[in-house]
Amino acid sequence: MNYALRRILHAALLLFGASLLCFAFSALAPGDYFDEMKLNPQISKATVVALRSQYGLDKPLALRYTSWAKSVLRGDWGYSLSYNAPVSRLLKERARNTLLLNFSALILAWMIAIPLGIWVALKPASWIDRTQMLGTSLLLALPELVLALGLLYLAMRSHWLPVGGMASADHEQLTPGAKFRDTIFHLIGPAMILAVAALPILIRHIRGSMLEVLDAPFVKSARGHGISGWQLMSRYILPAAANPWISLFGLSLGGLLSGSLLVEIVTGWPGLGPLLLDATLSRDLYVVVGVVMASTVFMVSGSVLADLMLLAVDPRVRAE
Repeated sequence: MNYALRRILHAALLLFGASLLCFAFSALAPGDYFDEMKLNPQISKATVVALRSQYGLDKPLALRYTSWAKSVLRGDWGYSLSYNAPVSRLLKERARNTLLLNFSALILAWMIAIPLGIWVALKPASWIDRTQMLGTSLLLALPELVLALGLLYLAMRSHWLPVGGMASADHEQLTPGAKFRDTIFHLIGPAMILAVAALPILIRHIRGSMLEVLDAPFVKSARGHGISGWQLMSRYILPAAANPWISLFGLSLGGLLSGSLLVEIVTGWPGLGPLLLDATLSRDLYVVVGVVMASTVFMVSGSVLADLMLLAVDPRVRAE
């Protein structure tokens, strides 16, 4: 239990530090939301000054951070000047869409990576292993933007998948079952992009951990006692190799979240990515901070979840 409490406390301190840095960098950026109003001759300078004072943009940085922290405790996460609404209201729906995309991509990537990584580990130095190394190297060299644009081109040419967005134009007129199928149909493309981008690292880590366990003395001893086949794999090899996979789970979730913002923008998925882009262009400070902090919360939560899963399955962690 002490280990779990330490990890949760560490996550809380990490979020606090990230909020300080995020707010400071966003607030220290040149200009603010009302700068464009100064170019309008119909709006007086006194009006701009009054608006900046009304929304607290003329206060020192420390006071602005304190005010924002209080709004986080209230559940508002600041106030959006562009949307004239609390930031939490904007984040709620967008974060749900981002989580749907990322967890779908995470499940798809692991469903492919685990059997493929085990398969190539059982055939080291074979043509299958060499082909896997070449394929993962190529995928590692390709940016996610190239993968996204390539898939969009294929979707546009083949008409197998929607080009972008989360729903069709007649989505509201569909039945509940048809709405669900329509959303899944639009989800396939962005989820495939993120899953393919995550596959090289997952396959290589799974392969490496499997090779390490396959050469371990206890596996050789089990083979010497006549244990082989599925019994050897399920009782000895997979449990020992699974510990690094659990740690990798949290890292893979963080990697997907960092890449999904760009993929959402390219594919038109209504998640946190387009919201962050719009807020950055309009200099809507609290929306920018809210999106970045929401992504940080997801990443840290994934890491803490992986640590707690490791605590549950690894007695060595509990002993420490």
